[in-house]
Amino acid sequence: MSSNHFIPQGVIPACLMPFDARLEIDEQSYRRHLSDLAGTNGISAITVNGHAAEVHALSFEEQRRAIEIARDEIVDRIPLVAGIHTGNTREASRLAAMAAVAGADALLVFPSDVLVMGGQQRPECARAHVAAIAESTDLPLILFQYPLNSGLGYPLETLLALCTEFPSIKAIKDWCNDPHLHEQHIRELHALDRPVRVLSTHSMWLLSSLVLGCDGLLSGAGSVVASLQVALFQAVQNDDLETARVINDRIYPTVQAFYRAPLLDMHNRMKEALVLLGRLDAAYVRPPLAKLTQPEIERISALMQDAGFTTSTNSDFGNH
Repeated sequence: MSSNHFIPQGVIPACLMPFDARLEIDEQSYRRHLSDLAGTNGISAITVNGHAAEVHALSFEEQRRAIEIARDEIVDRIPLVAGIHTGNTREASRLAAMAAVAGADALLVFPSDVLVMGGQQRPECARAHVAAIAESTDLPLILFQYPLNSGLGYPLETLLALCTEFPSIKAIKDWCNDPHLHEQHIRELHALDRPVRVLSTHSMWLLSSLVLGCDGLLSGAGSVVASLQVALFQAVQNDDLETARVINDRIYPTVQAFYRAPLLDMHNRMKEALVLLGRLDAAYVRPPLAKLTQPEIERISALMQDAGFTTSTNSDFGNH
């Protein structure tokens, strides 16, 4: 597939990054995780170097290696989205150019965390960050839309201006966390002369989000429950609300397992879930993240069983 023709839509899991006991990248486990995701029937792409991969703790060279390993492991079976996560705009440009060479088919563009200090009042700052990335590569871009109250979310006017000005922006990953604004995003972006797709990452209320008309979803929870996400998305696309509700009832306990406070542990919990499911050998995280307590791991196990998973074995829902 030509990268220029990749259309961000459907179910796109964001993979985790396994580490060994020395907190180095565990390449064997990473390859196994990638292969597991790529073998899930119905997914549209895989994302690497996102929040789920603890990208904040990965060096430039580790991010390059993460893309290269993913490209090597999944070959041309499925498109590859690479996250661009840095507050440094010049570094973002360098990461984008690197990702294109390393084998990415599209980029997930995080906002610069510098903008948290009032950037919503200076849209030209957000524009400068996105422009530098867009000018460094012709890969399709997916803008990561944060909640407005985080200080990093793009106001609707800014978001529409960016999507209008830069034709390489093909989609947003919407985490606005506001159902009313989420629907506005879908309606307004779809109505542009060059429509921009909306990928939900509202994993805590995914069914509600999808029925508003999202073009897909991009979520770290897909690292564990991609098959359920595919089944839910397909049911919504088929206007089969009864089936969608049944699938959502299975997803709901996993939401309770992954997304309780504090949210900083959500991907930590997903690693523990994969260990419980026999799909990952160990759940190491890099500081400042810390190992979960045994009671919380036991809680995750109980909730995964409530969702219909068999823990501590290789059994799993779906087509693996």
